[in-house]
Amino acid sequence: MNRRNFIRLAGGGTIAAATAGSLAACGALGSHYPAEAVEAWNGPVGETDLRRRAVAYAITAPNPHNLQPWLVDLREQGVITLRTDRERVLPHTDPLGRQILIGHGAFLELLVMALAQQGVASQVQLWPQGELPTALKDWDERPVARITLQPGGQPDPLFAQVLLRRTPKTDFDTTRPVAPELLARLLASAPASGQTALRVGGTVAAEQLPALRTLCWESAQVELLTPRTMMESIHLTRVGPAEILQHRDGISINSPFVRAVAALGLFDRTQPPAEGSAAYKSAMGRFEGHSRTAMGFVWITSPNTRSDQVQAGRAYVRLQLQATALGVGMHPMSQALQEFAEMAPHYERVHQLVLGQPAPRTPHDATVQMFCRMGYAPDPAPATPRRPLAKFVQV
Repeated sequence: MNRRNFIRLAGGGTIAAATAGSLAACGALGSHYPAEAVEAWNGPVGETDLRRRAVAYAITAPNPHNLQPWLVDLREQGVITLRTDRERVLPHTDPLGRQILIGHGAFLELLVMALAQQGVASQVQLWPQGELPTALKDWDERPVARITLQPGGQPDPLFAQVLLRRTPKTDFDTTRPVAPELLARLLASAPASGQTALRVGGTVAAEQLPALRTLCWESAQVELLTPRTMMESIHLTRVGPAEILQHRDGISINSPFVRAVAALGLFDRTQPPAEGSAAYKSAMGRFEGHSRTAMGFVWITSPNTRSDQVQAGRAYVRLQLQATALGVGMHPMSQALQEFAEMAPHYERVHQLVLGQPAPRTPHDATVQMFCRMGYAPDPAPATPRRPLAKFVQV
């Protein structure tokens, strides 16, 4: 968010005058995250246990709202058991837990890759005690996966991209189209063998982009106009180095101007912005820019069982690692895939546009699991904060 947009968000030029002194004080601090908050991206420095080393790589996995909803149990020798942290879910934007489990799949894929890099193969058993229920309120302690370590892992070429992977959350450069050849190379990287029900597709065709951009823009409006879904994001917003370092999760905002306004109590996080307000227009402008500048789209489809959701996450992180290797940005635009009531028309629309058929009615119907824009960001995306390794590990 640039300075001009935030002045508009906060309510006008009087805010700029009131915060001039605070801006001067904050300006020297820059807008980088505190180093400790992003130390995970340096890799498992000082870790000697191979399971902990693998988990240290896996916690860099993409996940919804940067909740980092993973717990790993290392109490059984030669085994890693993966569970969900039930305090880190999104009951309003992800009421069925589908996106959370996609994030578990991404974690699992990086975990397997990191073990293989150390010469260890993985025998992965999904849902060893049965699948989690449909409703989040009924979720319990049953594990998502049990990973048994075995000798003989073979390094994966994509592992070189794990600590370089980023998700660009800025407008893309509309003067740089994504070449069809690059899209073909990207799509060829997934799915992994054996995942026959999972499909990866995409487009950079000029005639297809307008409808998909409009879908992104209109579904984003629904999320921001629905008070409970908007507040879910607001409650996870971390402003400034102190909050970012305290939480090391969620949605980080660290520009000096926003920090100054927040310090004066002028950045209201107690209620959603009203439709038509300056704050609403500023927030929607960001999503409009993301949508309008999409230079291509990539999607993942599969049936919608719990196992399929996890497998979709494994495929997604491989796609993003391949995109990193190819030098192109991938950014999920997941609003139209969210399963809350107000989003239903757009949920139907994304399935019509991507699959040419109605939205799924049963877990065995084809479902759009991931929907991402593609393009080239003008500046490198920053690493996002991660909590300390010890927060994830049960020993």
